[in-house]
Amino acid sequence: MAHKNPEDSHLSSVKNALRILKSFTMDEPEKKISDISTTLGLNKSTVSRTMATLASEGFVFKDPDTKKYRLGLSILSLSGIVNSNMDVYRESQSILNRLVESIGETAHISVLDKLDVIYLQKVECNHPVRFLTHVGRRNPPYCTSSGKAILAFSDEEIVEAVISKGLEKFTKNTITDPQKLMAHLLEIQKNGYTTSFEEFHEGVNSIAAPIYDYRGKVIAALSVVGPKQRIQSHKVSGFSKKIIDAAMEVSERMGYRG
Repeated sequence: MAHKNPEDSHLSSVKNALRILKSFTMDEPEKKISDISTTLGLNKSTVSRTMATLASEGFVFKDPDTKKYRLGLSILSLSGIVNSNMDVYRESQSILNRLVESIGETAHISVLDKLDVIYLQKVECNHPVRFLTHVGRRNPPYCTSSGKAILAFSDEEIVEAVISKGLEKFTKNTITDPQKLMAHLLEIQKNGYTTSFEEFHEGVNSIAAPIYDYRGKVIAALSVVGPKQRIQSHKVSGFSKKIIDAAMEVSERMGYRG
């Protein structure tokens, strides 16, 4: 009878722990053992042992009343280390603050992670409206302004991978035809910015411009998001210029020289 390799068992435990941590979201910040077991297809005993280990290291916390787990402070300390080492996060802070003060809408810094756009930085305006754009949120790139700003200047294989994954229709304005998306990305290259007018969420408009690094490679996007009543088509010209200027200032701080 074959014996299970202890190293394989250890790696499996690590993988389970990572899957469990990644299962917590802004929409589901608290979970019971049974919830995690069902969602991930793991035995309750396995989840229970893993959670006990994670709790002992401060990565999760168990509410004694509800018996539900939530992420612990050790996660927060790690995220702080990541953010402090991401130059674009650090260099964009003051620029976003000035842009939000100037435009009066919420601004973000986003990066492409695998085939999703993930929000790295967010500065709220004085009259925010609840959007699905919290830090750490993953959204599809082909129907968000930040995602399209990155895709337009990305390698062709990345764009092809996004298309191959499928262009799901979220609203009547979502671009789901691959040829139309490719043509749209070429237009973004010419303009230097892009918009998303109710392409992902009804009633939500956004404008974005790319951010470059010292090699001239696009590494992120700067976007402004707001309700369609405030971000209207006649404001795009004035807003886009300020957004492009802000994105270029971040780029220059990242070593970009044009």
